[in-house]
Amino acid sequence: MQVQFKVNGRAATVDVEPNTLLVHALREHLKMTGTHVGCDTAQCGACTVIVNGRSIKACNTLAVQHPGAEITTVEGLAQADGTLHPMQAAFKECHGLQCGFCTPGMLMSAVDLCARNPNASEAEIREGLEGNICRCTGYQNIVRAVQMGQQSMSAKA
Repeated sequence: MQVQFKVNGRAATVDVEPNTLLVHALREHLKMTGTHVGCDTAQCGACTVIVNGRSIKACNTLAVQHPGAEITTVEGLAQADGTLHPMQAAFKECHGLQCGFCTPGMLMSAVDLCARNPNASEAEIREGLEGNICRCTGYQNIVRAVQMGQQSMSAKA
């Protein structure tokens, strides 16, 4: 089956089986390997992408469910010249990552959260990241990074 969507601002067409998960279409067909496969059961959040303006777990949805969708992966956050997205810069500045496996999903969830709630409190940030598991950091620096990224995103708006 052919599915067309826009990924990181570019038109993309993939030939997939009807049961192909979006995460596999992105990784295997479009080589967007920044979207990680963690648990494959929508528990860890490593596969989080933004589809039509909302973060979703790409391991929990089929590619064929998203014809014509606008999809942003972690590769689509930075500018073409390599300038980091404010949230990426904040994660770097605040040491919001260690091994980096959860980072793409954390970033995508944080970007969506802050776009919808630019003044999120610490409690709201923690709740908004609840579906993303990090086995390394203890979350303190991640929350600080989201707070810093939220301020930077608001300043750019």
